[in-house]
Amino acid sequence: MNFLAHAQLSFHQPEILVGNMISDFVKGKKQYDYSPGIQQGIKLHRAIDQFTDTHPVTKELKQYFRSSYGLYAGVFTDVMYDYFLANDTQEFVSAEALQQFSAGCYHTLETYDAVLPASFKKIFGYMRSQDWLFHYHEKWLIEKSFWGLERRAKYLKETGQAFIIFNEHLDELHLGYDIFYPQLKDFAVHTLQKLLKH
Repeated sequence: MNFLAHAQLSFHQPEILVGNMISDFVKGKKQYDYSPGIQQGIKLHRAIDQFTDTHPVTKELKQYFRSSYGLYAGVFTDVMYDYFLANDTQEFVSAEALQQFSAGCYHTLETYDAVLPASFKKIFGYMRSQDWLFHYHEKWLIEKSFWGLERRAKYLKETGQAFIIFNEHLDELHLGYDIFYPQLKDFAVHTLQKLLKH
């Protein structure tokens, strides 16, 4: 999953949010440098990613991108999920609710500035200034994110094909999200409950 989903699946718990957001920037034993709460967030993030990557719906949706992007198909699928989440009125009843949620996430992360990895801080600067979490509900940010993925990927050419695929198959992709996300949320709730008991 991408940033918005990891933030939302932290369930308003500050240290879980921090761990969930920085997990990809914390390698190996470095995770043990953090407080137990942040470590739980890191573990939750990794469990969410594994559940997402191995879920039958995700595997099906990746096929829309696979012919053009091969092994990178899953990265585009993750970004796409955030678009549908940002527009999911079961999760965010309005744009104002999404805006408030996003602002709260930025504020929480800012209060943990001293422990954020330098590599995450760089990304977070752009995330906050450009308000990614909120703007995931708009197609222009999805297009920009897709272009950025193409530009950064070592073996991809910048073709813009991902956004074309996204628009052409929007209904099918949305249906897949509607099936998948409630299952992911249930999984995240139960996984976090287990982590908090240890």
